[in-house]
Parts: sequence; structure tokens; C-alpha cells
Amino acid sequence: MTNGLPSSSSGDRSGASGVPESVLAGIEAHLRQRELRREDLYQRARRLRRLAQGTMTRLHADGSAAADLAEIRRAMAELSDWLRREGRGDEPLALDALQEAVEAVLLGAVAAAEPFPGPSDLGVDPEPYLLGLGDVVGEVRRRVLDRLGKDDVAGAEAELALMERLTRALLRFDTTRAIVQLKPKQDSARALLERTRGEVVMARFLSRARPTEPAGQGAP
Repeated sequence: MTNGLPSSSSGDRSGASGVPESVLAGIEAHLRQRELRREDLYQRARRLRRLAQGTMTRLHADGSAAADLAEIRRAMAELSDWLRREGRGDEPLALDALQEAVEAVLLGAVAAAEPFPGPSDLGVDPEPYLLGLGDVVGEVRRRVLDRLGKDDVAGAEAELALMERLTRALLRFDTTRAIVQLKPKQDSARALLERTRGEVVMARFLSRARPTEPAGQGAP
């Protein structure tokens, strides 16, 4: 021993020679495989996200996208299953895609006036389902505004009632952000509902205040 450091003389027979090459090579292989899986996951999520976004645009345009919705449900269940088998630790990469897919499917149910499917129906976990439910409140607001733009106050009121039911459902849950980042969705839904309610009330007032043309009188 010199200056407090262990001697490096040939008399040291401890056998410590660092990490074996086979162990290092195994770690390298593991990291390469994980990088490949992450890239695969990124591409799967990207395709699903783009499909969901395009489908929601079509639903707002004409209310019909049955084939796309069926493809979203298939791809969403497939991605969720892949995550459970292959994506341990990389789930956040797919969260946005899954919640947008849920949002698109729920919007499709709104457009078709059908009951909402649940997480098990879609093959997803409750966390992305709740996030998608939070986002669909904004999509229903868009439908309210579309109705108001067409002077369909009764239709807007029906859509507003749906917004209220969805917001109540969303506010039912109280959980830590470490599990799911739900609080921002709840706050946004509550604010959107209050703003939309005010717009519908104003539209109803203006509709009732608008003078009606006496029967039998029309344009010359």
C-alpha cells in the first residue's frame, strides 16, 4: 500500500478484472433492441394519431367515418396489446396517440347518437380513456358552435346537455397526477362548459327577441 492506494503489483491475486465482456455485450444488445422497439412504437403511435386526427375532421365535416373508426379501434387495441407485451417503460410514447384514438371513437359515438364504449370495449387502459374523454368535451363544444352557426338553437341546447353530462362524468374522478394527468382536462372541460353555456343562453335570448314575420306576409 502506497499513499493509501492499493498496490497494482503482480502480487495482487484478488481476481477483480472489471465487468466481463460478455456482460457488456449483452447490455449493448439490450439497448439496441430497446431503441428498435421505441422506434417501432413511435411509428405505430404516429400512424394512429394521424388516423384519429383525420377521422375527427371528417366527423365534423359530414358526421360519417365508419370505416376509419373501425380501423382506429383495431389499431388502438393492437397498440395497447403491444405495449403490454413489448413496451414496458416506454408507455408515455404512445399515450397521446391512444387518447386521441379514444377521443375520435367517442366523437364517432356522439355523431351516431350511440352509447359510449368503455375502456375494455376499446382494449385500452382507463388512463388514456379518461384523457380522451376529457378532450371530447371540446369536440362537442365545436358541434354546439356549428349548430349555433346554423341558427339551430334547439340542437345547440341538446349538444350543451351532452357537454354537461360528460363534464360531470369527468369531474367524478379525483386521483393523483402521478397516475394520470387528469386535472388539466377537468379544468379545461369546466371552463369550456361555462363559456359554451353562456353562448347558448345568449343565442336563445336573441332568438326569442328576434321579431317574427306576420303570417301571410313574405318578400314581394
